[in-house]
Amino acid sequence: MAAGLALAAVLGGCASGGSASGGGAGGQASTPAAAGYWTRSRLLGAQPSRDWSLPKLPSPGATPTAHSPLLAAPRVGALFTHDASGNHFCTASVVASPGHDLLMTAAHCIHGGKGGGYKSDIVFIPGYQDGTEPFGVWTPRKLLVAPQWASSSDPDFDVGFVVLQPLDGKNIEEVLGADQIGFDAGFDHLVRVTGYPSTADAPVTCMNRTSQQSARQVRFECGGFFGGTSGSPWVTGFDPRTRTGTIVGVIGGYQEGGDTDAISYSAYLNGDIRQLYDQAAATS
Repeated sequence: MAAGLALAAVLGGCASGGSASGGGAGGQASTPAAAGYWTRSRLLGAQPSRDWSLPKLPSPGATPTAHSPLLAAPRVGALFTHDASGNHFCTASVVASPGHDLLMTAAHCIHGGKGGGYKSDIVFIPGYQDGTEPFGVWTPRKLLVAPQWASSSDPDFDVGFVVLQPLDGKNIEEVLGADQIGFDAGFDHLVRVTGYPSTADAPVTCMNRTSQQSARQVRFECGGFFGGTSGSPWVTGFDPRTRTGTIVGVIGGYQEGGDTDAISYSAYLNGDIRQLYDQAAATS
């Protein structure tokens, strides 16, 4: 499939419309009003991009539970979006790219999939907590998902990229640094997953091993990853000194990330996702 993969792109400021088709890297976005749209009350009132079930009590020692991060993860932030159903949020993170301006998240966080379109009024707030913006409010220049997601909501392509505008003359990677992405890295990793659940206005984090769910899906077990954590990066090889590592997944994929808070999924980052990243990086 990698050889035939085309890129679906949209202007970052466009309202949701029809599903995207394959094509080139897209044009310039126009999002001057996006940052102004997101007042503190709207940030605090945003709902998770999708609803998950209420928590279930795990068996003693069976599954770890997410907690407030002991170490800050400034490259992870809340991704706020707007569509016909209201204001929503997901999680996204900064990934290394030649343009130093790239985010990685779940495709369903920025595009509605089959029968839907791209979200609008998107902003990224790294280190977001309780309505605060410690590293500023960043707006997109381009949104990028695979046509397999745009046309059929294929869970194996539930990965999206956001090319950001500079802020105050600097690109986001120059300000915060970035994680690498590990492609075709296998299914078994000890990962640190950080995201923004609907139950709190601050991030939570958890460490556990991943496992293979299917040929193109990966599984991670930890309680507390409710709606809003879609797009959360799965970071292996985390260095507490630099607070960086290698991303081997993002919450999404099967069941758009999972129907319960205790089991999360990710599309496997294979050659198809690598090609999507390469095309996103080429436009950055």
